[in-house]
Amino acid sequence: MTYAAIMLVAIAMDMAFGWPDRLYRRIGHPVTWMGALIRGLDTGWNDPGRSFGTRKARGVLAALLVIACCGAVAWLVQAALPTGWVGVLLGGLLAWPFMALRSMHDHVAAIIPPLKAHDLARARHEVSMIVGRDPSQLDFAGVTRAATESLAENTSDGIVAPIFWGLVGGLPGIVVYKAINTLDSMIGYRTARHMAFGWAAARIDDLANLVPARLTGVLFALVSARPRAALAAMWRDARLHRSPNAGWPEAAMAGALGVRLSGPRIYDGTVTEDPWVNGACPDPGADDLRKGLALYRRAMVALTAGVAILAALWT
Repeated sequence: MTYAAIMLVAIAMDMAFGWPDRLYRRIGHPVTWMGALIRGLDTGWNDPGRSFGTRKARGVLAALLVIACCGAVAWLVQAALPTGWVGVLLGGLLAWPFMALRSMHDHVAAIIPPLKAHDLARARHEVSMIVGRDPSQLDFAGVTRAATESLAENTSDGIVAPIFWGLVGGLPGIVVYKAINTLDSMIGYRTARHMAFGWAAARIDDLANLVPARLTGVLFALVSARPRAALAAMWRDARLHRSPNAGWPEAAMAGALGVRLSGPRIYDGTVTEDPWVNGACPDPGADDLRKGLALYRRAMVALTAGVAILAALWT
């Protein structure tokens, strides 16, 4: 079997069905299962009474344990798959939950109508589904920036990166990546509780997204109507971002749309003085978010075509 063919089946399943609510209510989702394991380790091992060094060491062990457990299960499942197209179809079915093409599109699309209707309360509610910052402090420009930034960043770590690692390592590749990403999203924060315990989770996630983030930025630029502007913004401003990876897709999208992103924001009641990305341009509006979503769709078509070509070459 080929990993590219498995990824292609998973992409097709996700684009057709997403992850149905009925299925989620019945069995949950593999990421929530990972989350339960991470939460248990965080509760049991991250003792505030311990020293910084002890908590950091325990965090390293917790991250490695989660990654090893998830990877081992995925490897055993993949080893048990039959050969040929039956194995490809079953592998694609198992990889399907780790895709997020449809949900990403639907969440962002839901933000556009309240923005156009000047319904700030509803716009804040919709953007809260995809961002980590406090939406109650966002004005219309802040909501639109947050949505555009999340669209760019989540395309990288929610779609391109899982597919990239799935192409590299099949089911173990995509499952291990999602375990790493879930670790980072739950404990990889610079807070009093997780500065030490989440250190390893954050650093491993940075490494896992190093290549996919840059590929996502290039992909956005190539399918945009302003490829030179997108590439220029990415090369100039990506390193200004607080994240070593998120700046690449965000700067590329900012350049492609001719808007500014990032900048000062509020996390946990504290204003961060982050620099602007593509700062000479204006804030995005509802039409810019719509254009960003169209750019996302073109990028997903190009990504799927690339995976299909790899599947044909490797068959």
